[in-house]
Amino acid sequence: MENLLAGKAVVLGVTGSIAAFKTPHIVSRLASLGANVIVVMTENATRFIAPLTFETLSGNEVVVSMWPETKVGVAELEEAVSGDDRLKHVALAEAADLAIVAPATANIIGKMAGGIADDFLSTELMAMTCPVLVAPAMNVNMLESDAVAENLTTLKERGVRIIEPGEGRLASGAVGRGRLADPDAIVDAALAVLVPGDLAGKRVVVTAGPTEEPIDPVRHIGNPSTGKMGFAVAERALSRGAEVVLISGRTALEPPVGARFVRVGTTREMLDAVLAELPELHMLVMAAAPADYRPAEVAEHKIKKRADTLNIQLVRTEDILSEVASKKQLGQGVVGFAVETRDEVPNARKKLEEKSLDLIVVNNPMVEGAGFGTDTNIATVIGRTGLEETVGRVSKDELADVILTFAIRELGWGKTDG
Repeated sequence: MENLLAGKAVVLGVTGSIAAFKTPHIVSRLASLGANVIVVMTENATRFIAPLTFETLSGNEVVVSMWPETKVGVAELEEAVSGDDRLKHVALAEAADLAIVAPATANIIGKMAGGIADDFLSTELMAMTCPVLVAPAMNVNMLESDAVAENLTTLKERGVRIIEPGEGRLASGAVGRGRLADPDAIVDAALAVLVPGDLAGKRVVVTAGPTEEPIDPVRHIGNPSTGKMGFAVAERALSRGAEVVLISGRTALEPPVGARFVRVGTTREMLDAVLAELPELHMLVMAAAPADYRPAEVAEHKIKKRADTLNIQLVRTEDILSEVASKKQLGQGVVGFAVETRDEVPNARKKLEEKSLDLIVVNNPMVEGAGFGTDTNIATVIGRTGLEETVGRVSKDELADVILTFAIRELGWGKTDG
């Protein structure tokens, strides 16, 4: 990992936000991975953090002014970018392998969308031909304003990758979206761009969490799934270079940076979301725990607690995997999950065949370390070609990597572009 980004030049743009105090960690991590980090600050950014901090961590002079006192000739710049030597003084757009703007204020987002180049950072970004990551940080009302929303949409349409901000208490005292994404998540997003993995060029759709079938306006049928397994698969797929769509029921987890997130409620909504993605996906990982039954009728108003017993007629919910099996195209891979409390492997194999899966992951929630809500899992991975591998107690991140690796092998993607 130490030299994972050796030879890569990363331009980090820092703008005038209180969140600028978080960005030294980004520089430090990128530099520790071998990247050559060139920091470009706006004048306003220097009011929140001193350029010397970034110079110390990156080993490069920070660029602030359009008119730096130190002049560097073209020949010297070409020499600097031709090998592994560290860039000096300025970052040419042609030299950058990746540009990151973190924190990105409403001002710089507006400049990028509107084609305004009135300082070094905005000019540099306009000249960039490399991938660009933008991590917004601002007051929730600014973030949700029509102007900022339209500007972010414009940038997305141009191929700029937006690292969605987090939610919490903001510098203004307000509570809501607008916090700068976690610095480690920003670095992970950079790694996904700079170091494409074995899922590069693949579109992976992951389902996660429970579905909820309403009984009345305040009650529902559900299960204790937290979505941790599905979110882990989505994050590891991103890290391995995939384009990821994460479809999830209610969960307290933050979606991984870089994934397109689709929130659903009922099993029907999850099915519709999956079918909408089906034509373009390469792999579907069904890690969600959809409800098997729903009330035949949903009460219009809250059911009052009067009788000692309450009878609710239940009907089967939609079978997402069966629907996918009947509609999937040649070459599309489908990974299913099974929760069994006995006869795990025989039941999982039966489901593998009935649902036309390429891979199935089965676990017993009654086994310590493998239940709902845990950070670990114990599972058996079964493939259509005869694979049967039991994975002992590991973190869900580790299991996610195992699942993806076996899925790639089952689908033959390591040998062909299929």
